[in-house]
Amino acid sequence: QVQLVESGGGLVQAGGPLRLACAASGGPFSYYVMGWFRQAPGKEREFVAAIRWSGGNTYYGESVKGRFTISRDLAKNTVAMQMNRLKPEDTAVYYCAARRGWSDPGAVGTYEYWGQGTQVTVSS
Repeated sequence: QVQLVESGGGLVQAGGPLRLACAASGGPFSYYVMGWFRQAPGKEREFVAAIRWSGGNTYYGESVKGRFTISRDLAKNTVAMQMNRLKPEDTAVYYCAARRGWSDPGAVGTYEYWGQGTQVTVSS
């Protein structure tokens, strides 16, 4: 059974950086894509970024392109997301997710496994 555990959320001032991590177990993950999603109060869950476990191909949501970077550590089975130049509108609960296959990595409904989420709050 795949399990995902997020860490690294917190409170940060606008313009600052924050790094999230997701520890994955229950692999192997050779045919998986790992994604980050977020959900703000009263809003739908939104795609943020995804990375293909084998090969490292990345894909980003439009609102975070150029500010966020997703990466994975094959030895540690972790996925990280470096978030720079944070904005108040980035405030949300951030979720790590995983599924098999690479097609349409931004489709929230296609992910099989989810972490419990970590809160990110950006103050203005």
